[in-house]
Amino acid sequence: MNVGIVSQGSDQCSLRLRIAQTLLCALAAVFLLLSPTNAMAQTFTADWTNLGLGSFQGVPSGASVTAGPRTVTITHQQITDGGPFTNNYGTEMVNYFNGTIGSQTGTLLYTMDNDTFDPDDRFETIYAFDASVTNLAFVLDHVDRAGNPHHDGVTIEYDTGGGTWLNIRSVPATFSLGSVVGTTTLSGVQGFHGTGSAGNQFGTNGNISVDFGATSVQRVRITYHFGQNEPGDPSGPTQYMGLSDFTFQAAGTPLSDLSLTKTVSNTAPVTGSTINYTLNLTNGGPVAETNVQVEDILPAGFSFTGSSGFGSYSTGTNLWTVPSIASGQTRSITLTGTVTAPAGVTITNFAEVFSQTNFDTDSTPGNGSTNEDDDDSASFTVQGTRTAGTAPNFNSICPIVNQTLFDWNAAGVTWASGTLNNSYTVANIGIINFALSNTGGTYDDGSPEDNNNNTGGLAATEQSLYQNLQFDNRSQVATTVLTLPTAVPSLQFTVFDIDFAANDFADKLTVTGSFNGTTVLPTLTNGVVNYVVGNVAIGDGGSNSDSANGNVVVTFSSPVDTITIEYGNAATAPANPDGQAISIHDINFCNPATTLSVTKISSVISDPVNGATDPKSIPGATIQYCILISNAGSATASSISATDNIPGNVTYTAASMQSGSNCGSAATAEDDDATGADESDPFGASISGTTLTATAASLGPAEAFALTFQVTVD
Repeated sequence: MNVGIVSQGSDQCSLRLRIAQTLLCALAAVFLLLSPTNAMAQTFTADWTNLGLGSFQGVPSGASVTAGPRTVTITHQQITDGGPFTNNYGTEMVNYFNGTIGSQTGTLLYTMDNDTFDPDDRFETIYAFDASVTNLAFVLDHVDRAGNPHHDGVTIEYDTGGGTWLNIRSVPATFSLGSVVGTTTLSGVQGFHGTGSAGNQFGTNGNISVDFGATSVQRVRITYHFGQNEPGDPSGPTQYMGLSDFTFQAAGTPLSDLSLTKTVSNTAPVTGSTINYTLNLTNGGPVAETNVQVEDILPAGFSFTGSSGFGSYSTGTNLWTVPSIASGQTRSITLTGTVTAPAGVTITNFAEVFSQTNFDTDSTPGNGSTNEDDDDSASFTVQGTRTAGTAPNFNSICPIVNQTLFDWNAAGVTWASGTLNNSYTVANIGIINFALSNTGGTYDDGSPEDNNNNTGGLAATEQSLYQNLQFDNRSQVATTVLTLPTAVPSLQFTVFDIDFAANDFADKLTVTGSFNGTTVLPTLTNGVVNYVVGNVAIGDGGSNSDSANGNVVVTFSSPVDTITIEYGNAATAPANPDGQAISIHDINFCNPATTLSVTKISSVISDPVNGATDPKSIPGATIQYCILISNAGSATASSISATDNIPGNVTYTAASMQSGSNCGSAATAEDDDATGADESDPFGASISGTTLTATAASLGPAEAFALTFQVTVD
């Protein structure tokens, strides 16, 4: 509702003196109130970036994009007569491309490689809206001809919703052609073809600009005809064209125009100081919004302590919830926290409108864009000089004589290109397993693989486990899980090439461990182009593959049996990161060892005078002992035997022995002899004269067993 228009109408009424005219003006104002602005047609963009595909990644038939109130579904098929033909770039005949073709960026790229020309070979794509739209406009880029090997041809048809295909050639007002595009007939259908070269991929002379104006359109069929009238083998990387985003109008759509700004209270804080982020959300649209959510994933290097302002912020969901915001209104929230990033580090924090009730006129919620008005970022640089950290001296943690090195250069250590699971036998430890997986994106460059693509400043021949990833968004990660057959007291390894490239990627490395199911955190040591907060390292500068600047040293100084390494992107990466890579270098283990300890406790159970109420150790009293044997080491102990001599002033109570994992739960009966099934269920116990013996076949890391028995005071 446009209150300004209604107010203006009322002012005009005040200038009229006659009652009849005043009534007419009042009725006009009522009409405006009942005719909301959102009934007007609004323009939306079907942005191919929102397919969520990486550059040169194929568009699956059936993929769809939502734009405002409409969804566009893309289907495609090959029509082969002479054939065969295949895609030249990417994984399909039509792929997403985040670069520029002609004058358009973020296009759908049509490509092919045809072995033999046949006039009926073609590739058909249909773009279907879930309801009709008007003012549909798009551009086909780089329809041209360069002689053998390529000569582009294309037909463009549309359906108004009745199921019949119509040709835009019949309506000349719907298209305009670049200087090297002419008309022709292709497989019996009127279409277009290249008449000359459009130059490099940025040339615009091969463009076909389409605008349907007021005509309702529900489907568009674009058919790419390859190698028209060219002899021989019309193939190669020059055979391509691009399709721009679709823009269109849809009536009756409720609109808002939300914009977001983000500021930080101190752009040059010191480590340990308190700073504030302030988010301001403004509704510049004609109608109110309710239940808006703004995503702000607070960065490593900032420890959240609280918030104040309108609505609420949740660290669990990373969302600021704004219950209501009227037209023309601004809502604000302040997020307070402590700077934990080290000196010299620049921290950038990104926020974006994540969801809203109405459609936005110029931005898409939650699309990860950094150039729309519903997102913003703020940065601070911690005072001080940036230096590489000093890793813990592993020889001080574990003596050299107790160390075992797993070396990727060692004989017999290989990783077949592209495999995701491999095991290796390591002396003094046993069989260790590496299991790789990813939540999205693809492995590239032959990875995973054992190679020397990254050397971390070491010798050029130094091997490591190389992983090159093409992620589609910031949230996807690749995970490496290292499982040990037994825990080790400590270990240390280096990850190469944790760095950053502007508008490309921002490496994020997270390392955790576990010991008997309990989380164990390592110490991470930063290089020159990354910084560490807790068990997370984030790249914020560039490093070459043969440089130590991107190294991160990982040190576990307490027992661990499983290590999980997650690799992805920080919030400073673009919405669709480019290729990025790490290498996991050799692992130095501290050999497993057992650390057994014995504890003996006693308690008076009863006496002849007081019974079980506050009993005393007097003649005739019953005393219960517990012997607890614990393994605090990282290796499994075997063939354990412990003895205890019963004192001369007490008498053992026959058949009173019980075993268990601790003193409070010892409830498994043990007889007094050293034979029978009770000796291995799983613990054993026996008595000979006054010597009591407790046994266990094995005792794993952090495990214990207890033996209780009773005596009578003489």
